[in-house]
Amino acid sequence: MPPADEPFATVTLIGKPGCHLCDDARAVVTAVLDGRASVRFDERSILDDAELHDRYWDEIPVVLINGDVHTIYRVDAERLQAALAERGH
Repeated sequence: MPPADEPFATVTLIGKPGCHLCDDARAVVTAVLDGRASVRFDERSILDDAELHDRYWDEIPVVLINGDVHTIYRVDAERLQAALAERGH
């Protein structure tokens, strides 16, 4: 786990266009991140990155926190909030 004194955390959503679970995950992530100035949001498509496709094609959506897998398929808002709070965000 990264030190809690890092000024920013990055939450990355890996998915693809037309994926309804990805749309659901995006809605949860953006709701959790609303008002959290110390958290950056990045969204990546497996269609634009061969490495991400090879690694995650059958697990999307995937949510990463600072590059580490937080969850796959379904995002639990409380679990994401807790993970960010543990990191001081």
